[in-house]
Amino acid sequence: MTHLPITREKGAPVCADKAGEETALIARVAACDEIAFESLYRAYYPRLRHFLLRMMRRPALIEDVLDETMLVVWRNARTYNHASRLSTWIFAIAYRQSLKALRRHGELLDHEDADRLHSPAQGPDGELQRLQVSAHLQAAIAALSADHRAVIELTYYQGYGCREVAAIMRCPVDTVKTRMFYARRRLKSLLLALEGDVS
Repeated sequence: MTHLPITREKGAPVCADKAGEETALIARVAACDEIAFESLYRAYYPRLRHFLLRMMRRPALIEDVLDETMLVVWRNARTYNHASRLSTWIFAIAYRQSLKALRRHGELLDHEDADRLHSPAQGPDGELQRLQVSAHLQAAIAALSADHRAVIELTYYQGYGCREVAAIMRCPVDTVKTRMFYARRRLKSLLLALEGDVS
């Protein structure tokens, strides 16, 4: 792995989301400004880590894939053409890097069987029920195919619209909508199965 010009710092502040500031920042990165790259890395690190963790489900690989993603950003900053938001461009790189890593580690692109939760039935306490629903949802999302996980994560957790998801995943908008339809249907089926396991 090529060394990235970055020193990690937990809790580093996220840059403002103003398009002009990001445009100036990526222009400085394109000019090999290591300080600008460090700012960009710190700004995107929490969101990319969250996305990759959900996308890949392999915590041991996350840091390497995140570094590979940002290495691509560092090397190709001058190719960013402003056709989409900078975040869309960066998440598209992260998505492709995560798929490469999953293929390298032999993950199939579709999972028919969900991992089951075997926790005992909880009482009526609201907080316990909320935690149980959250655990079921995370287990169900983890059982989706990589593409379906990406659509759910980018839409519901990262806040991207269909067009931006299509740009990130390099597919037509209709494909995103189709994947979302099947992802929701699969989630519903998995959630019903998980609820049955603890009832």
